[in-house]
Amino acid sequence: MCRHSLIDRFRCEATRLVIATVLVVLGGFGTPAPAIDVAPTNEQIRAALDRGKDAAQQHEPPDSFYVRFGSTDALHPSGFLITKLGSLSVMATHMALRGLEPSDADILQVLETKTMLVSTVIFGNVPTFAADSYMVFDQGGHTIKPATVRFDGQGSRSAAWPESPRFKAKVIASFNYADFDPKAPTTLTVFPANGGEVSFALDFSQFP
Repeated sequence: MCRHSLIDRFRCEATRLVIATVLVVLGGFGTPAPAIDVAPTNEQIRAALDRGKDAAQQHEPPDSFYVRFGSTDALHPSGFLITKLGSLSVMATHMALRGLEPSDADILQVLETKTMLVSTVIFGNVPTFAADSYMVFDQGGHTIKPATVRFDGQGSRSAAWPESPRFKAKVIASFNYADFDPKAPTTLTVFPANGGEVSFALDFSQFP
């Protein structure tokens, strides 16, 4: 039964939803397993919060819990995403730096998040190159569209200015957890409106 704390009730209901969904997809065969980040266990939640507190004590920035991909230099495309457990660690770090601890309500708000945020930085040679950009996941030939997309309508100068690529801009999207397989190899592709594309190979099974 779903009793005890708010977090326990969330986990119970979320696990029921995930198992029901997997049974529908698999036609009732096999042993279903909850998807990563959909319903973290109490142990995973506590560990994520502890990592955030430890990071604050070590004076590490909250964004150290972002899952980064792409280039590590300043002139090639890159990005990051934030999982539910990562979000808990980020929140715990922010609050610990202020001498606070997350409340049950704070934690529950993160756990109830329906979408995963993905942020990318791409490059172009005109200031408006990223306007009206789009982003998708591809998993085994299946295209997953984002719930929301936003972008820099005006790029900023890159480290290469005035040489090419002269400008950089962010394209940020949120994807519904219910729409993609959080354990599958995935290709993330950004489509600038003026043509071309930028792709990143991601392995969600390796993400916390």
